[in-house]
Amino acid sequence: MTTALIIGDIQQGITSSYPFARRVVPPLTELIPRARAAGALVVFVHFAFRGNGADLPPGNALFRTFYEAGEAFHEGSAGTEIALPVAAEDVVVVKRRASAFAGTDLDLVLRASGVSTLAIAGVATSAMVAATCYDAADRGYGVTVLRDGCADGDVAIHDFFMDSVFPSRGFEVVSCAGWDGERR
Repeated sequence: MTTALIIGDIQQGITSSYPFARRVVPPLTELIPRARAAGALVVFVHFAFRGNGADLPPGNALFRTFYEAGEAFHEGSAGTEIALPVAAEDVVVVKRRASAFAGTDLDLVLRASGVSTLAIAGVATSAMVAATCYDAADRGYGVTVLRDGCADGDVAIHDFFMDSVFPSRGFEVVSCAGWDGERR
């Protein structure tokens, strides 16, 4: 296994509260079985704070807003459940920051599985996706971004990242239907 499909923040509290996030569910639902059949490791990363707020960074208004949204972002609540079909062979990682790598065991799992290339999808393009892509590149992974597997509350920002930022960083950008499990 050399490739992993990383899907971030496609969870009940986000897809039910943010309409832009729902747009990625159909292409990802179609892609996941193909990724498994191609031998890719499927990794779901979901965002959650501890119920007591012990992992909230002091003075961070954005994270405080998420935390105060209640159960949508509290670990163990229905809002943090993955909104896509998870199989027994998949990996599920809980994250508490934007990047799927920050403070998680994701890198350990990927390296233990012999993964060297990542296809990254999720929401939001300008947050989780971008942070995870940069972190992955810094760790030496090849990076592909799945254009229609990502979304942002601002379509112009999504398009800017997909058309300008990601290609300028050497990340391949393809559609979910166009992804064959490898980085070109």
